[in-house]
Amino acid sequence: MNEARFEFGKNWSSFLQTLDEERVDQAIDSLRKLLQLDDTDQPLLGKRFLDIGSGSGLFSLAAIRLGARVVSIDIDADSYACTCDLKQRFQTAVSPSATADVTPDWSVHHASVLDNAFMDGLGAFDIVYSWGVLHHTGQMTRAIQAAASRVAIDGWLAIAIYHDQGGPSRRWHAIKRGYHRLPRFLRPVYVTAVAGLYECKFAVARLAAGRNPLPMADWRAKKQDRGMSAWHDWVDWIGGLPFEVAKPEAIILPLRNQGFVLQNLKTVGSGWGCNEYVFRRLDEKTAG
Repeated sequence: MNEARFEFGKNWSSFLQTLDEERVDQAIDSLRKLLQLDDTDQPLLGKRFLDIGSGSGLFSLAAIRLGARVVSIDIDADSYACTCDLKQRFQTAVSPSATADVTPDWSVHHASVLDNAFMDGLGAFDIVYSWGVLHHTGQMTRAIQAAASRVAIDGWLAIAIYHDQGGPSRRWHAIKRGYHRLPRFLRPVYVTAVAGLYECKFAVARLAAGRNPLPMADWRAKKQDRGMSAWHDWVDWIGGLPFEVAKPEAIILPLRNQGFVLQNLKTVGSGWGCNEYVFRRLDEKTAG
């Protein structure tokens, strides 16, 4: 079934207007925690890093700052343009201590993870990273396999996939379809209404727990977590189609059968959002 496709790149273009060094630093910290990196200046020095669905380019930049050689890909033309723009803006700033004439090893491609010939041509990577992207391809299982196929032996696969809540996930799918049925000028109003409803629910929950009901602390935590903004995340979440979900076992077990060992897992419990998975690919001798 052909489904409406959210214009992620237009949302990222708006987000880039808010990007500053503080957000970059938060993204770097997020990547360090996810991949369980050491606290040296450039723990990914010389490592090949594939960013599938680079979006704004923020996490490609974070990998560059950590010393990686980065390949960024995105099927969305505006997202591709955003990553190119970010690369241009920060191309002489590999790390805070870098000299001004250093040019990062960073290539950006307008391409799809589902393009087998293109993906095969990229070769193998030490780290394949795709946060909150593969469930938007319309072919999530195939996309996960395509990402996994680019991981070198002893390399790492880091992905984030929407959690399957059952009925609530189906209701969110309906909310997303409602967004795409509206004319463009009404979509911000729709996002404001839906987000406002849920923010009110969150406020009541905070108050019931004896906390300040205002959302500022949670919004600051979101920025500190991945350098993101609350508004742009709401737009992405409410408009984001295609939309697929999975329980952790549906992600972990197929990859385990292919020699991937889970190294880090962060779930949303019974809530909505992305479960984060980090796998290491073992060779046959090690796996055996």
